[in-house]
Amino acid sequence: VFVSVLSLLNMSVFKDRFDLEDLIEELKKNITALSFDPLQPNGHILVEGPFPAIQLLKDFLLLKAKSLSEKDKREENKPQQRPKRRLQQQRLYVETINSIPDANGGKQVVVLDTNIYHYMKHFFFKKLLLNYDVVISDITDGEITTVCLSNARSKSVAGQVLRVKEEIENQSVKLHNSLRKERIYFEGHMGDEKQKYKQACETVKSRYSGVLIIPYDTHIDIIGNSYSVFEFTKEVRR
Repeated sequence: VFVSVLSLLNMSVFKDRFDLEDLIEELKKNITALSFDPLQPNGHILVEGPFPAIQLLKDFLLLKAKSLSEKDKREENKPQQRPKRRLQQQRLYVETINSIPDANGGKQVVVLDTNIYHYMKHFFFKKLLLNYDVVISDITDGEITTVCLSNARSKSVAGQVLRVKEEIENQSVKLHNSLRKERIYFEGHMGDEKQKYKQACETVKSRYSGVLIIPYDTHIDIIGNSYSVFEFTKEVRR
């Protein structure tokens, strides 16, 4: 089970408009499932918690950033008003300010555990997109993947991107509580031994349709429900 994730949050983009300590306290009150380390002088802070709570944090900060950006635009349009400095396009969690969903819902983002993203991409996305005219792209940063959703065409049905986002979020919560990952390292297993593991995975996977195998140069990741992953790994290591 993917219990929690540790993430580095860059709050410095808000320092000109908020007292950062007060903003952190607001986050703590609104998202109680998260734990926050002390705020660093450079505006960075470590945050730990389950992915549903991390998603809430992401949405909360993006809304804050969007409201400030819109306020800046209104101020700049006022006569004889000195333009205020806009928020810099620095990273908020794993996303940038220009990833904020647009007003008509034609663009949305979802933050997922990378393992859950791979699993959903393999077993869920193709079936989901059959019903919607939506394009999915992704940006992976270690254990976090930001999924970007947008209309495939300019005249696509309004609201469908938001519906896809909601379905992905609902599915990710279910998988967050049920998936397990096992890793088989190739360290010390060169040449024939490495190939033997890969062939064993290919042979065994036909009996475990709900298991995803992701091969890398140094290891193989096996993702699925706890029982299937346990049995799969046991057979491969025989």
